[in-house]
Amino acid sequence: MTKAELVEEVARAAELNKRDAEVIVETVFDSIIGALHKGEKVELRGFGSFRTRERGPRRGRNPKTGEPVDVPAKRVPYFKPGKELKEYFTESPASPAAAEGSVAPAPPVTEPAAASEVASSPAGDGGASTQSTAEGSGEDSSSGGSTI
Repeated sequence: MTKAELVEEVARAAELNKRDAEVIVETVFDSIIGALHKGEKVELRGFGSFRTRERGPRRGRNPKTGEPVDVPAKRVPYFKPGKELKEYFTESPASPAAAEGSVAPAPPVTEPAAASEVASSPAGDGGASTQSTAEGSGEDSSSGGSTI
């Protein structure tokens, strides 16, 4: 989704004209950027949080010449998805939350052969290793900050 598509969606959902929706979207983005610039954490419950990280100086390489280059320390923004957002994409049908009906049910398997095809795929895990890597970001969720 592009920024223009987001503006159109906000205009449609809130029954506003595009100009007013664009002002709203710009204000939200500017507020997030401003808070991050001040070093604050922006937390949107149910969606995720935006924070900044300190990257230390390091020794890199110029890709064109191959010679070593000193890369200075800097602050970089990053996004950490919230619990609800992660669950939306990683929920499995065998989990307790799915049994309670809090998540949309998984599509039914029509043939037993479908499971064996996944098992014999080149990756061998149906992409499960990618999910576990994404979940294990090593971040501590107990750090403080303001909530928006």
